[in-house]
Amino acid sequence: MSDVRSGTERAADAPQPTGTNTTACLRVDGIRARYRDTGQRTGQPVLLIHGIGRSLEDWEGLYGRLAPDHRVISVDLPGFGLSERTPGKYSMESLARFVIAFLDTLGEHRPLHVVGNSLGGAVAMTISTLEPQRVRSLVLVNSAGFGQEVTVALRVLAVRPLGRHFMKDKSRKAAYRTERALFYDKKFVTEERLDHAQEVGRNPGYDDVLLAVARHLGTFRGVRRRWRTRLLRTVAAQRKPTLVVWGDEDRVLPASHLEHARTVFPHAQFHLFERCGHMPQIEREEDFDALVRAFLKEIDAG
Repeated sequence: MSDVRSGTERAADAPQPTGTNTTACLRVDGIRARYRDTGQRTGQPVLLIHGIGRSLEDWEGLYGRLAPDHRVISVDLPGFGLSERTPGKYSMESLARFVIAFLDTLGEHRPLHVVGNSLGGAVAMTISTLEPQRVRSLVLVNSAGFGQEVTVALRVLAVRPLGRHFMKDKSRKAAYRTERALFYDKKFVTEERLDHAQEVGRNPGYDDVLLAVARHLGTFRGVRRRWRTRLLRTVAAQRKPTLVVWGDEDRVLPASHLEHARTVFPHAQFHLFERCGHMPQIEREEDFDALVRAFLKEIDAG
């Protein structure tokens, strides 16, 4: 299992060379965004987008494997990870436009393979609706948008003032509960992951952004139907190469959502990982990597 942290962070206001194991920072529309850019600069670009409250460390296992043939890019969404928050309201569109602005700042304008986990999957699909020419394919990993059901923890965050009260607990036990909910096997809840979760939770914008995104996505009853129905309809009509994967023991977004994905995306490929939670890219690292690389290779060869 790869370490959670990816080397030492480098602060910078300009894109850094690919091929390193470090993160760097640049200014995107005036805010400091933390990112990682590795692999072959001339290779087909792959963009990795993390989930709600998470960071680019969630893709640690993919960087080295994809790097020999691709340019591999990831970014901490605004207010999450170690990126600064953006001013104004948060929405799926605002997150997607931030990622587009980040790519423009980085100088990457080619069509990308976009891989998104949880919220990141919905952001990936939103990018495809806003600028279809920039998305070559989609890999949706336990993605938001395919159903109403969601963990009660996120439903509570959508309720005022319960959500704010819920966020006050910054203890190690609270971090453990959050991390434990992501995995079927508790061995993946390492001390290093808990350290990083607490570091991310100290981001000055973290609480406000997490609450704002949770309220945009849903209510106490679950994920809002309106945004997900509109999003899925638009993306389905594009019929882009799409791979949808899930863990059968997901406690955040249940695996039953995969069946709805089969219905709305009849053109896609699907895979269900057994004995796996919300993050197959970590809990089934090698199998997930092989699945994604085979999918990308088929597209790149076409």
